[in-house]
Amino acid sequence: MLTRQHGVTIELWRGDITRLQVDAIVNAANPGLRGAGGGVDGAIHRAAGPGMLQACLALGFCPAGQVRVTPGFQLPARFVLHTVGPVWRGGDDGEAEVLAACYRHSLDEAAARGVGSLGFPSMSAGSYPALAAMHVAWQAINQWLAAAPPHSLQRIVLVAGDDSVWQAGCRVMPGIS
Repeated sequence: MLTRQHGVTIELWRGDITRLQVDAIVNAANPGLRGAGGGVDGAIHRAAGPGMLQACLALGFCPAGQVRVTPGFQLPARFVLHTVGPVWRGGDDGEAEVLAACYRHSLDEAAARGVGSLGFPSMSAGSYPALAAMHVAWQAINQWLAAAPPHSLQRIVLVAGDDSVWQAGCRVMPGIS
């Protein structure tokens, strides 16, 4: 499913982000960048191979809303943009602002590296309500695209790892159903 916004194709795709054929993927990382766990972070580290952990150890720490970049190692993507999303605390603790920063800073880093295609997982999916998270993602991406200087991005893929994210994407993204 896809739509076009500000000259960029934006897709909603159901599948495994580690198999996505794009120039860069975003990792919903933990602050220590260790790849622990069974979510997107762990899957990306496992698929990338041991070089990913070594590169992340060299980077150290990533504060929420910020981005750190590594090579993709054994992934199809050339780059992995590691960003730390907020933990949902009811919506009144600045969560939306931090989540939007994850998207904006990831787009900034992708553009700085000449990335043509970028895949995002559902950020903070472990704690954030899917519909609220998809609204933030859609708004942040569109605001960035509307204000961005010329860039190489031609394709952005929002990866739905489960039905709730897919359904939220279908509700939020125009032309997708």
